[in-house]
Amino acid sequence: MRCSGVLMPITSLPSKYGIGCFSKEAYNFIDSLKAAGQSYWQILPIGPTGYGDSPYQSFSAFAGNPYFIDLEDLIDKGLLSKKECDDCDFGDDRRSVDYDKLYKSRYGLLWIAFGRFDSNDEEYIDFKKENQSWLDDYAEYMAIKDSKDGVSWDKWEDDIRLREESALKEYREALAEDIEFYKFLQYMFFGQWNKLKKYAGDREVGIIGDIPIYVAYDSSDCWSHREMFMFDNKGYPKCVAGCPPDAFSKTGQLWGNPIYDWKKQKKNGYKWWIERVKYNLSLYDVVRIDHFRGFDEYYTIPYGNKTAKYGKWEKGPGIELFDKIKESLGDVNIIAEDLGYLTESVKQMLKESGFPGMKLIQFAFDSRESGNYLPYTYEKNSVVYTGTHDNNTLRGWYEELAYSDKEYAMKYLNKRSISNRSASYDFIKVALSAVSDLAIIPIQDYLNMGGEARINTPSVLGGNWTWRMTEGDLNKKVIEKMRELAVLYHRTGEE
Repeated sequence: MRCSGVLMPITSLPSKYGIGCFSKEAYNFIDSLKAAGQSYWQILPIGPTGYGDSPYQSFSAFAGNPYFIDLEDLIDKGLLSKKECDDCDFGDDRRSVDYDKLYKSRYGLLWIAFGRFDSNDEEYIDFKKENQSWLDDYAEYMAIKDSKDGVSWDKWEDDIRLREESALKEYREALAEDIEFYKFLQYMFFGQWNKLKKYAGDREVGIIGDIPIYVAYDSSDCWSHREMFMFDNKGYPKCVAGCPPDAFSKTGQLWGNPIYDWKKQKKNGYKWWIERVKYNLSLYDVVRIDHFRGFDEYYTIPYGNKTAKYGKWEKGPGIELFDKIKESLGDVNIIAEDLGYLTESVKQMLKESGFPGMKLIQFAFDSRESGNYLPYTYEKNSVVYTGTHDNNTLRGWYEELAYSDKEYAMKYLNKRSISNRSASYDFIKVALSAVSDLAIIPIQDYLNMGGEARINTPSVLGGNWTWRMTEGDLNKKVIEKMRELAVLYHRTGEE
């Protein structure tokens, strides 16, 4: 069934207190999607973020980001006062998240709310029991990390870094209140998230979530499950993940994430990955798995290297992992992020998985991209995007596009001219008219915004993940235009 949706991070929602969250604006956004004939809202990973604020570098593969907790809901519950929230400085720019001010203000408020919360609440006790498999490790990790001025676990003393039982007992006793605080945050997060997801489901708007293939080294996952990764006997990585040099980056991308020990994972039946996918499918209606080709072959860089130039490719688990996931979970709604150069073995793995891959309109008309993404090559079982969070907006991209590429695009679209102002909707129409079952358009493209609204520039530190929509952006005129196009290209999700 043909349908369409919108890509927008939760951080980009308008809200009163510095960052997009599970506030009334999130509910309003879902109402707008419904009115615009959209069937899906695609978001970015929702885990707690650290240095650099990237949702792809989270302190946990299972926990939620405390920044997304709606403070107004805590006011309604009597855990905070409006004055306490209004007195905080979250920054003055409605268009941008000020993470420094957010960090300094948000956690102070959340500690106040925690102090007024009844920890004997039955629902809270049940939540802790149901999520114990990951919650205990995460809460302990964050509490210990705070006690050590925020440094990653690889810089802790050996006894707690290597999780000696006597050290764990000592920290659990000394940091009992801090550990409980982090469990409280997760209880509030998931209570609000589940309510929002139900609201979307009741209005037939599905949520597409996002699983990064790797976890961050600075995470409870690595600290508590060292056996899953390519670590030496002292707990340090032997190698880290990244991408080789290409037309977009001369030195490649050095992500720095630890590499999975796939041989050990295979021996235990890929238990951790099955649990991870199962958990995420309980949070979302559809899951996009980032860097799908990394399951076929993955690029490893010796630990300590400053760039990704001198890495090598290694063989991954391949289709066996996804066969095991399906054996355990049945049919799973997964989108495979298969962008970039694809070998024949990756294409075969995607075909055998049955998952839809991704197609990018920007890549189709950019000569720097070696793959063939022209729309005539698409198949029904695919998801077409104008761009992703890692791309410029359509307008920003077209403004910088080589003249020869613009000429080709005009011929392909059978247009005498494509102006910077018209580019967004010209290429949105190309995406929506494609044969792909699902089309996802970043909200900035519908809003016809330029490069100032870009979410992320890969391999560039600073300035990413900050863009926010304001209250008046997604107005009645834009919603009507979105619905008009959804109807025109038969993407309203109706038979």
